[in-house]
Amino acid sequence: MSEATLREQIEAQLRTVYDPEIPVNIMELGLVYEIKIKENNRIGIDMTLTAPGCPVAGDIIREVDEKVRNIEGVSDVDVHLTFDPPWTKDMMSEEAKLELGFM
Repeated sequence: MSEATLREQIEAQLRTVYDPEIPVNIMELGLVYEIKIKENNRIGIDMTLTAPGCPVAGDIIREVDEKVRNIEGVSDVDVHLTFDPPWTKDMMSEEAKLELGFM
């Protein structure tokens, strides 16, 4: 499988993960900062949350890990949670801003 195809599959899976407090997926919210495809299809994901004290942080990270790990060919997943830079509404896609009435 090509790296581009694998990246598309990862992004598709991440679009099925939703922040429970906001009815928009984590890709559209801008919570995924970087997807790294490393040697042997080891996947690194740098992401954040809408707030540092998010009560469902563990659930979201576990869901990201499980969904990416289930993609055929992925050998391992490392989800790294960061708050640098802090998330802002400006990181959301235009579609998400429209859906949530921020435009």
